[in-house]
Amino acid sequence: RHLKRSQAERDAQQRQAARTKKVLAAAGLPVMESSTHIVPVLVGDPELCKMASDRLLGVHGIYIQPINYPTVPRGTERLRITPTPFHSDALIAELQDALVETWDALGIPYAASGRPSVAKSDRIIPLLVPKSGG
Repeated sequence: RHLKRSQAERDAQQRQAARTKKVLAAAGLPVMESSTHIVPVLVGDPELCKMASDRLLGVHGIYIQPINYPTVPRGTERLRITPTPFHSDALIAELQDALVETWDALGIPYAASGRPSVAKSDRIIPLLVPKSGG
């Protein structure tokens, strides 16, 4: 009943979704266009997409759903991020850090780059093992 009358929660969700898109794009992550509250981040490879989702959960404790073919066309595999009104700016910053670490560890291309920089044969090692020295 409350949500039928209140716009505050919808406004907060839209604000946090827009902030998430802005923060992730500023980090060079390939945020895809979306006019909704969903923040799709392009991975472009089904194996890397699943590995990124697994690493985010295993290393960072963050569950983000991987979206692969046949839900999306081949080559457009992505992570589907859905910010809520309760995801604070601090949580969005933590998400950015976790995504950047995952992109670097798995060699996923950033927005302005091309192909993955880590060969398939080298991908399994960093899946759940954090970089040393950090």
